[in-house]
Amino acid sequence: MDYLDNIVFAIILGLGFGYFYLNIKKLVRNINLGIAVDRNDNPKARWSNMSMIALGQSKMVKRPVAGFFHIIVYVGFVIINIELLEIIIDGLFGTHRIFAFLGSIYDVLIASFEILAVLVLVAVFVFWTRRNIIQLKRFTSSDLNGSPKNDANYILYFEVVLMTLFLLMNASDLHLQNVPGGFSHFIKAGSFPISQFIEPLFNGLSNELVMLLSELFWWLHIIGILIFMNYLYYSKHLHILLAFPNTYFANLNPEGQFDNLASVTNEVKLMMDPNADPFAAAPETVAAPAKFGASDVQDLNWVQLLNAYTCTECGRCTSSCPANQTGKKLSPRKIMMDTRDRLEEVGKNIDANKGIFIPDNKSLLNDYITPEELWACTSCNACVEECPVSISPLSIIMDMRRYLVMEQSAAPMALNSMMTNIENNGAPWQYSQQDRLNWKNE
Repeated sequence: MDYLDNIVFAIILGLGFGYFYLNIKKLVRNINLGIAVDRNDNPKARWSNMSMIALGQSKMVKRPVAGFFHIIVYVGFVIINIELLEIIIDGLFGTHRIFAFLGSIYDVLIASFEILAVLVLVAVFVFWTRRNIIQLKRFTSSDLNGSPKNDANYILYFEVVLMTLFLLMNASDLHLQNVPGGFSHFIKAGSFPISQFIEPLFNGLSNELVMLLSELFWWLHIIGILIFMNYLYYSKHLHILLAFPNTYFANLNPEGQFDNLASVTNEVKLMMDPNADPFAAAPETVAAPAKFGASDVQDLNWVQLLNAYTCTECGRCTSSCPANQTGKKLSPRKIMMDTRDRLEEVGKNIDANKGIFIPDNKSLLNDYITPEELWACTSCNACVEECPVSISPLSIIMDMRRYLVMEQSAAPMALNSMMTNIENNGAPWQYSQQDRLNWKNE
């Protein structure tokens, strides 16, 4: 019976990490539904990009207030979870503060954890106020109605609960450390600059009750962490994990440089080849021709799908979008959210049909993203520049535009007129080449 707690802890830990593994496996499967692209070139530049943007938070601080408090939460999340290692070891082997042998180093660690915990609480209060009291415009957009807005608040409440449990756990531990003559297994270890002010709350309670409360706080803290970890898959806070691969595999080409469609390039080369036989029959082994552009998530590349899962829903892209600012329907944030929603729908379809996607008469185009949104884009790259984790809504917009133009011939009339003029006159203007300079004689 002495090992019952350890066995229960191991089971809970196994269930938590097991479910997390299944979700990550599903995530990887969904991302791999995209078209293969090679993003393994120039590893030095990619590591540098990841270090600066994901690890160094270089783009976050462009907006100082949000950037400063986000760094606090980020550092707090990373460092405080170092203590998670101690909790896991203690839970599995029945020890208590296993790293106490580090002495003064351990004191510094615990003290820094507590200070960061308070700073995280302050940052969470600021974020909650900005969203719910001040109601910044980018947080009150219709894009966030319903579950996205609730999701952001749920995470903030989660952070408050976890940090509070951490401080209460330390405060009750400190109380039992100071029992004259010692009590049970509570050894003197750690420095508690914050929880020392909470510890008097336990005065007047029996030592046995305080120990029970301490164990309760400990169990709730670790279970809360496991719940938080598994909630990430369903939350915009999945970027906590995906920001690193997303920035590593980001496009290194200059902003505004678009890729050529290989299928179109091959057609042009064939057309320009004087030795090509236009009447030659296609080989039987030739695969079906690739779709021009994208109408659904399977037509996007895997990096674009990774982008969709990484989106923080912060709205910086939409707030900087000139089309959105002038009242157009386009919201780059909604483009990414819609892509993720459709990808999740496709993933559930595959799960329900034992690994096979059964056409559901839906698509990303029209059912989620309308042509009106796509044609509102000015392709200025403001959304790409603003994104703190190197997401490119523009690449998805351009691929879907390609589909509209090249597969459905559904370009706006003004664009069709321009392309007709280019075809006939070699320029967007409705003037022949010999008349193009007549303006100089006027």
